[in-house]
Amino acid sequence: MAKLAIQECLLPGKTIEERLAAAGQLHIDAVEFPAMDLDARLPRIAEALDANGIRASGINMGGQDGCLSADAAQRAQAVDALREALTCALDLEADYVTFVPQCGETDLPDLTPYASPMDLQKELLIWLLRGVSDLADAMDVRLALQPLNHYETSFITRLDQAAHFRRQVDNHPKITVAANLYHMALEEENLVTALRTHGGDITVVYLSENNRRLPGQGILPFLAIGEALAEMAFDGWLVLEGIETTDNPERARQTFQELPGSIQFLRGAGLL
Repeated sequence: MAKLAIQECLLPGKTIEERLAAAGQLHIDAVEFPAMDLDARLPRIAEALDANGIRASGINMGGQDGCLSADAAQRAQAVDALREALTCALDLEADYVTFVPQCGETDLPDLTPYASPMDLQKELLIWLLRGVSDLADAMDVRLALQPLNHYETSFITRLDQAAHFRRQVDNHPKITVAANLYHMALEEENLVTALRTHGGDITVVYLSENNRRLPGQGILPFLAIGEALAEMAFDGWLVLEGIETTDNPERARQTFQELPGSIQFLRGAGLL
């Protein structure tokens, strides 16, 4: 059965202790943490997780990309950040690290007829996945490749494209796919069919509406989504995500008040 998590940025509170206490009140299984500056926060996070009987589901790289940059130093820095996130996941006993290989437009050169910028991106990503798969395997942490919508990336926008790169590394069990319903609603011809088709590739599903609000506050077909996940016996993570509330205390309080109703909506749709 799938497990429910929530992104830290949706929880109210000025401190990690306050945010995890709020997650405990919701009876949520786990919290997903952002990778940025996570290493320095690990001791307090681990202590707060233990105090509230909650675990870490995974680590999210967010907009930290650069692995496919034309600049070698930037690529190296991005790969180091990805390795650090895998190490943090190991320390927190988290299951996955979600990452987006390319945000926005590429800065790679057009070397046509030898290789287009897209060709170069593909080769660099395959090289990256081959390089980090052994590390992910050793740490027993999955790396989840997340497509974005075409307004936010010029590279991977659909589940079939992300799954293609799994095939290029022989479906390595630690190289997986993250399905984000908000982005899928913008890019997939049929969101539910895409989930069914690539169920075996997916390790985490991000739950948000077409308007990036909480489930039940938009128009996505969550009943059909729940049926699809049940049919494929999905046992990974379902992660509540949405518009970040970290710097907006009033919005954070409002979201916290709305979360119980959204969780109940998910239960009614058969996702939990």
